[in-house]
Parts: sequence; structure tokens; C-alpha cells
Amino acid sequence: LSARVGSIGDNRLGGWTAYRMSKAALNMLVRTMAIEQARTAPDSVVALHPGTVSTALSRPFTGRVPESQLFTPRMAAIRLLAVLDRLLPEQTGGFFAHDGARMTRDLHGTSPPPARVPVSAVIQLRV
Repeated sequence: LSARVGSIGDNRLGGWTAYRMSKAALNMLVRTMAIEQARTAPDSVVALHPGTVSTALSRPFTGRVPESQLFTPRMAAIRLLAVLDRLLPEQTGGFFAHDGARMTRDLHGTSPPPARVPVSAVIQLRV
């Protein structure tokens, strides 16, 4: 799991230096692992941003998060599984958000995954 704050292109606020650096490093690791993995197997290796998940860690930072964008851990997991279900091998090395969108100026720069099944449909099936 990564986070939007690890996206260099999406950094508009600054701050959280150590956390941003750790997530940016994770994103580089994912990209490198994707290249290495492609040499021996066509599996997809991706970084995923779960959105803002309501946990003890995020509680101090959720005051400005709209209720519709604050997810329970269960809902975040369901949404990420839906994203993984739609990925194609050629999208390996990408950085995807909980809604399936490719993160801004991510690791790879290609288009988002085609929708085989809408995230909302998968959520309804698994809830």
C-alpha cells in the first residue's frame, strides 16, 4: 500500500517530509520490482492508494475529509480488490487509487485500466 502523498506530481501542500519520502521510495521499489518480475513472469506488481481509511493513525487528519471519502478498513479493502481485479499485465509498475484511477504523474505514465466490472458493482457483490 502506498499513499497519494508519495506522488511527486501530486504534492501541492508540502509537509510530512519523512512520510512522503517513505511512500515515494515505496513507489520506486514497486516500479523496480515490476521490471524485475516481468523478466520471469507476467504478473502485475502495483502500488495502491486506499484513500483515507478511518483508523487510529488517520484520525487526527480526517477533520477536512468528506464523509463520502472516509472509508472503513473493510470498504477500503473491497475497493482495492476491485481495482486489482481489473488490472492487466501491461499495467505493472503503476500506482492506482482506490477508485481505479491511475495516480497523477505516477510511476509509469500510461492510461488507467479498462473497466471490466465497475468498482461499485464489485462492492455491491462483496458487501
